[in-house]
Order: sequence, then structure tokens, then C-alpha cells
Amino acid sequence: MKVIIVGNGLAGIISAKTLRELDNKVEIEIFAEEKYHYYPRPNLIEFLAGNIPFERMFAFPEEWYREQNINIHLEKPVIRIFPDSKEIEVEGGKREKYESLLLANGSFSFIPPFKGTDKKGIFALRTLNDAFELLEYVKNHQRAVVIGGGLLGLETARAMKSRGAQVEVVEFFDRLLPRQLDIQGASVLRAQLENMGIKVQLGLATEEVLGQDEVTGLRFKGEKEIEADMAIVAAGVRPNMRIAKEAGLETDRGLVVDDYLKSSNPKIFAAGDVIQHRGSVYGIIPASFNQARVVASNILGRKEKYEGTVPSNTLKVVGLDLTSVGLVNPEKGTCEEFRKEKKEEGIYKKVVIQKGVVVGAIWIGTKKGINEISRIISQKINVEEHKISLLEDDFDYSVL
Repeated sequence: MKVIIVGNGLAGIISAKTLRELDNKVEIEIFAEEKYHYYPRPNLIEFLAGNIPFERMFAFPEEWYREQNINIHLEKPVIRIFPDSKEIEVEGGKREKYESLLLANGSFSFIPPFKGTDKKGIFALRTLNDAFELLEYVKNHQRAVVIGGGLLGLETARAMKSRGAQVEVVEFFDRLLPRQLDIQGASVLRAQLENMGIKVQLGLATEEVLGQDEVTGLRFKGEKEIEADMAIVAAGVRPNMRIAKEAGLETDRGLVVDDYLKSSNPKIFAAGDVIQHRGSVYGIIPASFNQARVVASNILGRKEKYEGTVPSNTLKVVGLDLTSVGLVNPEKGTCEEFRKEKKEEGIYKKVVIQKGVVVGAIWIGTKKGINEISRIISQKINVEEHKISLLEDDFDYSVL
């Protein structure tokens, strides 16, 4: 069987690795847009921050691909799919036949349509090339504004701060990490960021990038302005759906797949940031990893269902451990919420309980107990008898 994989990110490479583990004869061809082998996205931030060198960016050495008999074609983006003849077209016009096709072509950085985004000094961080361009620019442009207080925005702000830049984060919502934190947790995080010298401004809607040819500042709704030499847009990502749409595959907010990660065409599978499964577009590492393992099995005809992934994010922002799992901002009146805060230590813990079952948790400033809470959430363990004491430092999780 010949399998063609489009994309060499996490979903594409882990799918290829799993295919090879399950079948040592399957022919695997990967076509990638970038000129670099696969690197985990978190490594991109650490490289930008100066914490890891270029040569340690990559998940596998070049010889690994040869040893695994995985043929990878770098700087060879797929521009078209021909489902009827089961072919792809690579940039330059060459066509390749497949028996099964896996679309793992990820997502792109979303730049909101405000004025002036064509100026020099506007960046997004999605690829290694983006990181190189940022590092070159920051040498002579030290005032950086990060637009977006989500995961990528805060991690980028940390990295730029470590490179000596003056960094300010502006967020449209009323709190940082609006998808992962509640108001109380976000205020703990904001205090920690500002203690480290990263300024935070909330409730700001960017309207225009100021300057002639280069960025000199930003203007926000309400006429507020901030001076800046560069702006990094971290306003989320969107699935790369162009080739799927043009091939006539079903799309919505992402490329629509069933529980077997199959598209509307039975010979075309998909995994990672590009897909929409049961209405959800995940865009997170654990989901891409889970999907990659499942889709490889299904390409080989093993009929394994993907049941979804509980959203879980763990990061370290300016030395602060932060984990968010599951539903953390429930609709009013649908759940019970229990909190414990130690302001002086920068510790905040919260669990969200629905009908006796923990459905979400926030852990800031400590890792103690987070693995146990994550397991309780994934296994849907009933905690009704212990919900009052669940957040105590000395709680014995073995009773559950």
C-alpha cells in the first residue's frame, strides 16, 4: 500500500511513525512545505527565547527517516488533490499516485483585518523561518507589542522578554488566557507577568498599525495608542482547508472527518489542526497526537474510533506552572465551582464539578495533584463525597 501524507508537523510525522510501527511494508511518502524536518512547536518558543540551540530543535535526526524507510520531500508543498484518479500535484507540476491520502497540513496564523498589517515589523510566529525573522528584527527594534493574550501570545512575550525586548501584551477579552482560565486565575497570572516586567493591557481591540513603512505603534478602539517598534500577532490559527475545499471534500470550520478520521472521500483521511471532529476544532498538541495514532491504524483498515480529546494545556509562563483541563468556565448554574487561593505564593486551584464528577480544573503555581485531577477528569470518577476537601494540600487521592 502507498500512503501519501501532506504535512510534516506533529500529526503527519507521528502518523508516519505509527504506520511504520504497525506495518513494515507500507510505502510512506511525506510532502512538506517547510525546508526543515519536524520540530515540536514548543521548541520554537524555546529557540526564540535562546534556551535551546538550532540543532536541538528537531524531534528526530535525519538518519531516523532513512532507518524508518519514510520518504520525506521538504519544500515540496502539495497544491492540488485529484480524488477521482487518486493523485496529488506537488508545486512545480509533478503528480504522485496514492492508495490512501492523509491530510495533516495543519493551520496558519490568523491576522485580523485591521489597517496597516502590510507594514514592516508585523510578525506572526508559526514556523522556524518566522522565528529567524523575529530574532533578526528585534536586534534593532526593542519595543514589542504582542497582540493576543492566549497561550501562544504569552509564550511569545516570555521569549521576547528573554531576548531583551520591552514587551507589552494587549488582549481583546477581559482576562488573559480566556479559553483556559477564569477571572480569578487570570488575575494571578497577570500579577506574575507584571512582576517580571511584562506589561498587560486588557479589553483592547486593535484598529490600526501606525507608521509609514515600518511599525511605530498601534491604535485601538476608543483612540488609545501604544508606541512600538514591532508587533507580533498571536490571534489564533485557522485550518489550512484550501486544497481540501478545491478537491470537493466536506468542510466547515475545519475539514470534516468521521470517528475514523476519514473525510467525505473514503480514501482521504485527515488529522491534526486541519480537522473538525464532532463539531470541534482542537488545535492542541494532545489532540493531534491522539488523532495521529488513531488515523494510522485506520489507514491500515483496523477500524479504531477517535472519541475526542479532553482539552488540556500545561505551560510555564515566567516561571509559573499553569495547567488548565476540561471545562473551566461553565454556564452559570450548570456546575459547582470550588476554589483555593494563596495569593502571596501565587497559587490558585479550582475544580468544576457537574453531577458529582469533575469536568474541569485550573492549577496555577503548583504541579502537586494535577496528574491525579487530570486522571479523575478523564476517568469520570465520582467525587461527590470528597468535593469539599478535594483542593486541600494534603488530600489523599487514593480514596477515589
